[in-house]
Amino acid sequence: MADFTVAVADPDDGTTYQVEVDGQDANRFIGREIGEEVDGGAVGLSGYTLEITGGSDDTGRPMRDDVRATALKNVLLDGGTGFEPTRDGERKRVTVRGREISDETRQINARIASRGGDSPADLLGEA
Repeated sequence: MADFTVAVADPDDGTTYQVEVDGQDANRFIGREIGEEVDGGAVGLSGYTLEITGGSDDTGRPMRDDVRATALKNVLLDGGTGFEPTRDGERKRVTVRGREISDETRQINARIASRGGDSPADLLGEA
């Protein structure tokens, strides 16, 4: 059974909420990809829609939206998710995870795409 930590970013006020998700709610995320939208009820934000923006696996490897499926892949990067170059022209081979959420995923990054009635702080109990 999958269990995730979902980091929900609120772009209006810059706050990020961390929510533990398991069981049936976690199954709503399995098979989804970066860029897809999910019902916010899975994390306790009923009436909200969340957009998946990224994540990482159980060893901390980042998910990249340009790598298909759920598998690990070695890619040569010159910047972006997974590698920050320190000088011009620097490249590095990095192991990253694909863009699809699976049982190996431990953290999912999401942002609020559309709002419901109550504020996220009230719904998540962090007011």
